[in-house]
Amino acid sequence: MIAIHDEGAGSGRRWLARLKWGALLCAMVLIYGSHAPLIALSKVDGRVPFQPSSCALMVEVAKLLASLATLVGSQTRGRRVPLAPSSPSTVAAYAVPAALYALNNNLVVVMQADMDPSSFQVLGNLKIAATAALYSACLGKKLRRGQWLGLGLLMAAGACHGYSSLGGAQAGDRLHVTPRGLVLVLAYCSVSGLAAVYTEKMLKSRRLPLSLQNVYLYSFGALLNGLASFSALAGEKSLLEGYSWTVWAMVAGQAANGLSMSLVLKHGSGVTRLFVISCSLLVNAVLSWALLGLQLTSFFLLPVAMVALAAYLYYK
Repeated sequence: MIAIHDEGAGSGRRWLARLKWGALLCAMVLIYGSHAPLIALSKVDGRVPFQPSSCALMVEVAKLLASLATLVGSQTRGRRVPLAPSSPSTVAAYAVPAALYALNNNLVVVMQADMDPSSFQVLGNLKIAATAALYSACLGKKLRRGQWLGLGLLMAAGACHGYSSLGGAQAGDRLHVTPRGLVLVLAYCSVSGLAAVYTEKMLKSRRLPLSLQNVYLYSFGALLNGLASFSALAGEKSLLEGYSWTVWAMVAGQAANGLSMSLVLKHGSGVTRLFVISCSLLVNAVLSWALLGLQLTSFFLLPVAMVALAAYLYYK
């Protein structure tokens, strides 16, 4: 799914590289898919016992520490990595994606008052179209007609998956989307696509080690999420109140996925990220059935087939 150009490598090494990338993408799908079930397992009396903002902060701190460890490790192995930035503007550029991701996280929370969760899950798939359009326009990547068709199928698969979850809605739940909600969801999808495309362009265009770029990126992420977390707590709860093994597992998984995603954006593309997220929805459904007792219907097979066909059309 990710092309690695190395003409001097033998076929055995190429296959090994492909297997490693395949294993990385499969691990990412499993971690993404386990996120929602872990949140459900962490609930106490039907409520989440921790502050979501503090969880986001812990994820950013974990990614920052891991990036620092990788950077220090590369120094000790004899690889000379420049630790001082060439200019303040070089570092400041990494604040942009951090701010975009922080804005996206806040939009997710705000828009919940303007639509039901199922409508959000269906409409949120518009970020696939937004990412693809920005990917083509900003990075100059011309997609074939079959690739556009594959992305359209991927978006439809997400909508079908969201629609299939309506069967589990309670009788009192009603589908609703306010005009303000439509504006917010369009903003959410646009910001999500812009953040992915901007990050990919920055990681690929700068001649800096990925570990050092991650240190810059996650430093700003930790700072912004730290400000949001401490303002949200406002002295009512401690930073780590309500944390259990499931919460820490979620933090570790999301941190690992963030680091893996930087590899994907550096050596692959943001479109691969979309396929990872779409496949994770299917894993999420299976884990919810196995761990939480939620029912799966035969309709579930339709989005599975659509995702498989979308991947074939895009990567053939």
